[in-house]
Amino acid sequence: MMGLEELRKSRPLIDSIDWEMTPEEAVRLYLEWGNNWSRGYRMVRTKDDETYYFVLNTWEDTPAIFFVRRDYEGAVELARIEMPDDLTNQLQEENGLHKGVYAVEDGVRDWLKDELDAD
Repeated sequence: MMGLEELRKSRPLIDSIDWEMTPEEAVRLYLEWGNNWSRGYRMVRTKDDETYYFVLNTWEDTPAIFFVRRDYEGAVELARIEMPDDLTNQLQEENGLHKGVYAVEDGVRDWLKDELDAD
């Protein structure tokens, strides 16, 4: 599995990131893709469709960001990224870091975009 440094070196992967994708939307699109209508958003049209996105995983004592590739066959975690302490502390104060897997939003997304030099 890659880390932040390895991911930085892969411009094609960085350029393929769907910054708006959430874990919930990924499940709706890829695990229920034959049973959903688009809601005006997007649809999986073939088994070749894939999405790259980030999730915040707080199941362990130290939260981590995972870079995920998802297609109709499942999800693969491509990278694990440790957050700086100040960002982890900010999340703790704001949300309490309840156990789960969440969308990458706000300060975490901004930090990742900055670290990856992404738009």
